Amino acid sequence: MKFNIFGYLIGEGFKNTFKNKKSTVSAMLAMCISMLIFGIFFILGENVNHIMQTVEDSQAIQVFVKLDASEEEVRKLGEELKQIEGINTVQFVSKDETLEEYQEGFGDKGHILDKYKEENFFPDSYVVTLKNLEQSKEIQQKINSLDNIKNITSANETISKLINITNGIRIITAGILVGLVLGAIFIISNTIKLTVYARRKEISIMKYVGATNSFIRWPFIVEGIIIGILAACISILIVGGSYKLIVAKLLEVDTIQKLGITFVTFGDMFNAIIIVYMILGIGIGIIGSAISMRKYLEV
Repeated sequence: MKFNIFGYLIGEGFKNTFKNKKSTVSAMLAMCISMLIFGIFFILGENVNHIMQTVEDSQAIQVFVKLDASEEEVRKLGEELKQIEGINTVQFVSKDETLEEYQEGFGDKGHILDKYKEENFFPDSYVVTLKNLEQSKEIQQKINSLDNIKNITSANETISKLINITNGIRIITAGILVGLVLGAIFIISNTIKLTVYARRKEISIMKYVGATNSFIRWPFIVEGIIIGILAACISILIVGGSYKLIVAKLLEVDTIQKLGITFVTFGDMFNAIIIVYMILGIGIGIIGSAISMRKYLEV
């Protein structure tokens, strides 16, 4: 018996969806546009996070050791750096390696630094990468509190700009998501209202013969869910195809190739996009349907 009722409610939901083709298509198009705009900002946010992570892996702090520090003190400093929370990797760079780097930088004139091989004036150092660039200043303060630190070099200005850009995009994405969700709920609720209005007499008769509000409400909720799911599927196909084409074109640009910029593949984002779009589609469908039914079920 319960199975038959469930089948009836689902069947009525599908019937309502395809019976009111114009309103269904209008709602679906509006939801698709909302989801496509959100998809653009979602993908943009994912790529910004990816680039940020790449920068975090390459943006290092160089910690120079005092020239008069003993080998034991240098080794101890390395161990202390590894103990600081938030530090990802610690790589030791000897004074000899630093001298070789400078010689390579001078090219053919690198031999002028040969005289410093015996009395190397470069300090030993540690190259430190962070797990989170937002902790850069805090970690630098902790490093400065350690013994035998000569000085620290880092691109603080670059890090601050990257953090501000990332946070700005996250805030904008969140704001747009809220606006799009509210707009989509309004569209769905008005679409369902048209169906409800057309069947208002039938709903009144059902209430008179003892049908519960849930029994009356569920076909319309199913209709909203179907519209939401269809809009989500169409949006995923459009977003996926467009993103792959755009990325392929961008990767052919010389500037991007020289900078070594990489993008997140759509495959890597696929699961997240499906989950987000389905939650949006189903959630908006349910909320929009529930809002549109409230007036008629209170009568």
